[in-house]
Amino acid sequence: MLASFSHAWNGLVHTVVHQRNMRVHVVSALLVGLVGSGIPLGVAEKVTLIFCVLLIFFAEILNSALEHLVDLATRHFDEKARLTKDAAAAGVLVLAIGTVVIFAAILVNNWDTVADSGPQIVRQVVLGLPLALCGMVLVLPQPRPAWVDWLAVVGGAVLLGVLAQATVSSVFTAMNAGLLVLAGSAARKRRLENRL
Repeated sequence: MLASFSHAWNGLVHTVVHQRNMRVHVVSALLVGLVGSGIPLGVAEKVTLIFCVLLIFFAEILNSALEHLVDLATRHFDEKARLTKDAAAAGVLVLAIGTVVIFAAILVNNWDTVADSGPQIVRQVVLGLPLALCGMVLVLPQPRPAWVDWLAVVGGAVLLGVLAQATVSSVFTAMNAGLLVLAGSAARKRRLENRL
């Protein structure tokens, strides 16, 4: 069972390292986590946001697996292979657009709560945007010195620790911690692959 978990984790990290859209989803998920940990939402809204994030991750991972399978089966250009890849990518796009609409609907529906959360929003922006930037640095494919990755991991962890002191949802804070670990693991894998 531990080996199965390890293989699944490696597949997740591989997708973050090699799929640009997955890197965008990781940073977007960090931002959603910042909203969820800063604004007091109801249980239904929290579950909906977390489910949307997980659904998009699942769709992007499935899309990546399907692309690899099509590439394995087809060595030359094939219109059906292109259509298969396009359809899989369209599925992710539909989910991403739906998630943005759901996110906007939740904020609009809870606008009184959002409007009353001014200090929390300021805190989330001041500390959360640098946290999201740390995550973005870690998932970027460009080569960089190892100290930049270490600085991003440590800086992200410190910012997350400060944000956790005043969180309104430990679930979203834990989600952001997991996303930071994922981003750090992706940076480590990329560095190891570049050595080969």
